Amino acid sequence: MASRSDAVQVGRPRASSATRSRAAESELRLGHPAVLIGLTACALVVVGLVMILSASSVSSFATYGSSFWFFKKQLLWVAMGAVGLLVASRFDYRKLAGAGYLAYALAVLLLIVVLVPGVGVSVGGSARWIAIGPIQFQPSEMAKLALVLFGAEVFARKKESTFGDFSHAMLPMIPAIAVLGLLIMMQPDLGTTLIIGNIGMSLLFVAGARLRHLVPVGLAGATVALAAAFSADYRRARILAFVDPWADPLNTGYQTIQSLIALGSGGWFGVGLGASRQKWMYIPNAHTDFIYAILGEEMGLLGTLSVLALFAFLTYMGVRTARRAPDRFGMLLAAGITVWISLQALINIGAVTASLPITGVPLPLVSFGGSSLVITLIAVGMLANIALQGERAAARRRPRAPVASSRRGRTA
Repeated sequence: MASRSDAVQVGRPRASSATRSRAAESELRLGHPAVLIGLTACALVVVGLVMILSASSVSSFATYGSSFWFFKKQLLWVAMGAVGLLVASRFDYRKLAGAGYLAYALAVLLLIVVLVPGVGVSVGGSARWIAIGPIQFQPSEMAKLALVLFGAEVFARKKESTFGDFSHAMLPMIPAIAVLGLLIMMQPDLGTTLIIGNIGMSLLFVAGARLRHLVPVGLAGATVALAAAFSADYRRARILAFVDPWADPLNTGYQTIQSLIALGSGGWFGVGLGASRQKWMYIPNAHTDFIYAILGEEMGLLGTLSVLALFAFLTYMGVRTARRAPDRFGMLLAAGITVWISLQALINIGAVTASLPITGVPLPLVSFGGSSLVITLIAVGMLANIALQGERAAARRRPRAPVASSRRGRTA
């Protein structure tokens, strides 16, 4: 007589070993691309928290009477960003395919609102923030993500074979970039405008636009950016200070020189965590735009190279995710996010090391700043979800291994 357990096993269809193998490969594990993307971003955030506590302790105590004021505020933003990352990583990115136009329209609306007198909050002569109770939000940070979503949606609907036509390739992306760039320049914020322009041009390139179209458009954009840089006295002074900071060491070249002193003082292994001298009011914005200089002083060349390695690995994982995305929308979305984060990191580090002019762009995931951190972590969550969906699609495409058939004997 057959046992009860045998009867249950005979009546229930059993998954093949190949099916179970593919299912296991698609599940999250330590070496899974989605997990690696999340862990890399978290490592950069942790480095940022430590360096913000160190770099801001002096200015925080002098201004607010507590060395932990900026650190506590950033900790709150980290908590909000972590929630955003987790939600975005579990939300199927394909459901965002219809949100690009809405996100772009909302970004344009907020960028207009921030320019309204009495509504936008001005800091240092720039109206870049909207205050919602005790929270200040920077719409230009949202505009980066909105442009990526918009561009991915637009180009995902177009066939790559049609990009030979100039108007078909450039519309509506170039006007969309121009509108965002104009509104952000009215704040004014040249650094973010440059990032917006480069995100858009990168999406055009990845989508399949021809170089004979991209080169003249890129040259025209560079000409406009250069004209904007020299149109204001303070921006022109930044360009001249980049060329020769020692020509005016106590004014326009001061910040660059102090940054180089900090990096040079760090040597190979740094002066020690918390032991920076330049954070004692020598470097303006030490915990925001120039946090990389304090990192170099306290942790040395080893510390700066470690952060560079984390950004390089995140960029590699982003490119890998874009290449293995299950659809064109996911490929473009992953590419746009990767270009945005890696380019912003490059611009910030270039300014700190005097390799590029100072533009006031924060170091992604590391510098102090709530809007930048939360929006960037949400984008990283989207990138992780694309990687997750890509691995699942790859697992489904793998051929099944042959399974030897066997006949179960029955026990009378």
